[in-house]
Amino acid sequence: MWSWFVTVLLVAWLAMGAWQRYKPLPDGIGRAFPERPAEGLRFLADETWYAPSGERHARRRIFDEVMALIGQAERLVVLDMFLFNDFAGSADARDFRPLSAELTEALVDRRARHPTLEAVVITDPLNTLYGGLELEHLERLRGAGVRVVVTDLTRLRASNPLWSGAWHLGPRWLGNQSEGGWLPNALGTGRVPLRSYLALLNFNANHRKTLVVDRGKGWTGLVTSANPHDASSLHGNVALRFEGAAALDLLASERPVAGWSGVGLPGPEAPDGAGAPVEGARLQVLTEGAIRDALLAAIRASGPGDRLDVAVFYLSHRALIEALVDAHRRGAVLRVLLDPNRDAFGLEKNGIPNRPVARELHAAGVPVRWCATDGEQCHSKLLLRLPAAADGEAEMILGSANFTRRNLDDLNLETSVRLVGPAETQALRDASAFFARRWHSTPQRITSEPFAAHDDTSTWQRWRYRIMEATGLSTF
Repeated sequence: MWSWFVTVLLVAWLAMGAWQRYKPLPDGIGRAFPERPAEGLRFLADETWYAPSGERHARRRIFDEVMALIGQAERLVVLDMFLFNDFAGSADARDFRPLSAELTEALVDRRARHPTLEAVVITDPLNTLYGGLELEHLERLRGAGVRVVVTDLTRLRASNPLWSGAWHLGPRWLGNQSEGGWLPNALGTGRVPLRSYLALLNFNANHRKTLVVDRGKGWTGLVTSANPHDASSLHGNVALRFEGAAALDLLASERPVAGWSGVGLPGPEAPDGAGAPVEGARLQVLTEGAIRDALLAAIRASGPGDRLDVAVFYLSHRALIEALVDAHRRGAVLRVLLDPNRDAFGLEKNGIPNRPVARELHAAGVPVRWCATDGEQCHSKLLLRLPAAADGEAEMILGSANFTRRNLDDLNLETSVRLVGPAETQALRDASAFFARRWHSTPQRITSEPFAAHDDTSTWQRWRYRIMEATGLSTF
């Protein structure tokens, strides 16, 4: 009898895990929107560098722009941000900018000045430890009339099916509560129930970082790699601000996610752009798997003399790595700038996945450098393709998606934008200059380190990375 019972449970576990991994995607996921005229472009970056004495210098622009856009909105603000809290983990919080409080204040103030303003904040349940905490700033937003949407991640496919099969059979249905927690909050203060950690092990996320606002009679969008998270305020990040029909595409990309929680987003629909040719610089909104397809297409389109610049927090996706090596062999000029994966909010990381991947790229002849960091992270997710031909078109892809299986294979929610146009397009020139500043370190302005500075990968680390990437048993 017991053997039959255990067998049934095992079969149910495996069947549920397989279903959660391969179930149909919700409508609106993994979408490539039409190419639109690139209007009102502005490339933005948060940068950090070091003096010879070790003193940190920083220039922060992204959330200044976010606050300014919210501060002029009169009809609609839709903000989707992965981390929106003041959790600091084990890090020293003295140097952090209070981004979560500033953003909360900006939204509350704008609603007070314009009571008819529709404001919606979409965020990931990690901020509440999956229902195990109540956050004061989210409650304050609700009290000010801002609709707060905590994303229903159960709609997504399983990133870690080995655990998710069991979780969907049992712990999921227990719910959670913000009172009576007895375990420490690993991300910050307070205590949380065991159920918070059971939910965390699914490793799914709404990892998007987007903003849509009205601006005058038109619409403005912003896509970034930055979070309004105090402990992330020192990170290096990139963003692109834009206007016009692409901003309405960005709004359309958020409607399904809000709709999962029964919240409808107001605002106009984007015009039908299917098949309409666009002259000059073009902008395209991409989500989830469509980001992967665009990255692969850009790399595979690179020929002899074309330049490929990559600056990314996590690089582990096997198809992308193989495509980069193939582009190098075809004669494309590659530069890969990676975070050393050693710091995470006061905790020391083990260098996975970037160090094993960097060793693989270096062995294939691809130039690799490390961002110079001291507690902060090189958090950008950026690819630039610059043509060898004077009359060729350049291409840039940036946004929330790391170059990993979880971020690119329809497991997380992600948003990036693709800009294609003449190389002299100002946003493309600014992005290229940003990359050059980080790549070319000088004794007076230390921004990066040579590959040898973190070439310490063991055989076990290489195998561990490959297993973690293949199975989803990882946080990257």
